[in-house]
Amino acid sequence: MAEKRLAVVTGAARGIGRTIVLELLKQGRQVAGLDLNRQQLDELEKVCAEAGYEVVTRCVDITQTDKLTETLESLAESYGGIGILVNNAGITRDKLMIQMDDEDFDKVISVNLRAAFVATRVAARSMVRNKFGRIVHISSVAGVMGQAGSANYAASKAGLIGMSKSIAREVGKKNVTSNCIAPGFIMTDMTQILPEPVKEAAMAVIPMKRFGKPEEVARAVAFLTADEAGYLTGQVLCVDGGMAM
Repeated sequence: MAEKRLAVVTGAARGIGRTIVLELLKQGRQVAGLDLNRQQLDELEKVCAEAGYEVVTRCVDITQTDKLTETLESLAESYGGIGILVNNAGITRDKLMIQMDDEDFDKVISVNLRAAFVATRVAARSMVRNKFGRIVHISSVAGVMGQAGSANYAASKAGLIGMSKSIAREVGKKNVTSNCIAPGFIMTDMTQILPEPVKEAAMAVIPMKRFGKPEEVARAVAFLTADEAGYLTGQVLCVDGGMAM
C-alpha cells in the first residue's frame, strides 16, 4: 500500500510544497519534508501539528549532491525505503535570454533539474529494491509551451518532463511509476508579487479565468501517488485551467 511507505517532498516548507505535505499526511502517509530554510521547516512542523499530523523534516541544500544523497539514504534506511518522491523544489531567475548570464541559467538548472535527478537516482534505487515506487516531478506549463523571459526556468521544467519519461521506461517493470504535473498560474507567494499587467495577461489565456489553488496541485499529487494510479506512468498532467491546451 502506498500510504504505508515514506513520502519525500522537496521544497516542502511553503507554497505548493507545504500543501502537498499536508495532503499526503491527510492520506495517512509518513512524510519527510526537505527544504533549505530551517525556520520555515519549523513553521511547517507547527502547521502540521496543529492539524493533528507529524512530519519529518530535514534542512538540506539540495544543490549539494553529497548532502542530498546522504540525507535521502539515511531516510531510506530509517523508514524501510522511500516509496514516494515528489520533486517540487524550484526557483526562478527571470530575464530575457539576451540579458541572462550564465549564473542565472546554471542556478535554475541546478535547483530545478539537477537536484531532481540526484534525488530520483537515490529514491529509485530504494523503490526498485522494494518493487514499489511513485515519482512525481512538479514541472510547469512553461516546460510544455515555453514562456518569454524564462528560458532557464522553461528549460529546467521541460527537462523534468523528458527525464520523467525516460525514468518511466527504465523502472516500469519494477512497479515504479514516474509522472509529471505541470501547474499553470497557482496562487502562491511567487505569483502574488507579479505585476498586475502580467497577471492580467495570464488570466486572458486561461479558459477557466482564474488562478489555481495549491490544493488543486496537491490533490493531483495524491492521485498520482495512490495505488489506484499504478498503471499510469510517463504522463504529464497539466493543472492549469486549460492554459496549455
